[in-house]
Amino acid sequence: MSLAPLFEIIHSPTQDAWSERNKAAFEALFGSPEGRYPKEAAKAVTRRAPGMSADSGVPFAAYIHPSNPSSGPYSGLSFVIFPVPDAPSLVGLVVGTQGLSPDEAILGRPGHARKAQAISSWLNREYGNGSLVAWAKQDPTRTDVPVPDTVKQAWPAYREVFERYGKVVYALYCPTSNQAGTDAAVTAFIDLLFEERGYRPIAPCLVSYESIRGAWFDHLMLTVERSQVADLLANRRYVIVQGRRAPAKQ
Repeated sequence: MSLAPLFEIIHSPTQDAWSERNKAAFEALFGSPEGRYPKEAAKAVTRRAPGMSADSGVPFAAYIHPSNPSSGPYSGLSFVIFPVPDAPSLVGLVVGTQGLSPDEAILGRPGHARKAQAISSWLNREYGNGSLVAWAKQDPTRTDVPVPDTVKQAWPAYREVFERYGKVVYALYCPTSNQAGTDAAVTAFIDLLFEERGYRPIAPCLVSYESIRGAWFDHLMLTVERSQVADLLANRRYVIVQGRRAPAKQ
């Protein structure tokens, strides 16, 4: 499976050969029959995985917009892995510290934010077992808003990540011992990244793509009961309800 090398990196207890392993995992994503995305999709992102050193700060590997320089701070939408010594890597979607450009149209689109939130809701329901395993920001463009304290307290292993990048991360998954959750989260996040860049998985992977997308898509629009609307109207003058009407019960 094309994503298997990436899953292995996320759950690996070692960060040795970080750049080399991430390079191999990135290259495995593209081309048939073993890849997940068409070869031309490789031009839509650039891999960034600086080598580890004592003074490198918070280590990471990221898939970023190709207009960014080969090193230093970057901008725009990215998928990022944050490795830590004693836990699996934190994974998610991040705005580069240099700002929204050239992805301001994607990041500012309400639909993109809702999709990230839907993925988070689905992961919490499906893999959380009552605990918080995923989180998403209401508005990815609000890089002045940090990760909430409740998330930081729930995931103490990633304290340094939150201190350095807490204002630019906007959708996160905290891996657990259930690796199926990691597989689902990483696949959903990367599929969304490439979908926003205009690429879908190749034909052999479309069943997987549709299955995962369908699972989180159910969380895109919340179910609203009449009693909830009545309660809101009791406290305010109007309520806006958006979405499709549920089919009548037989």
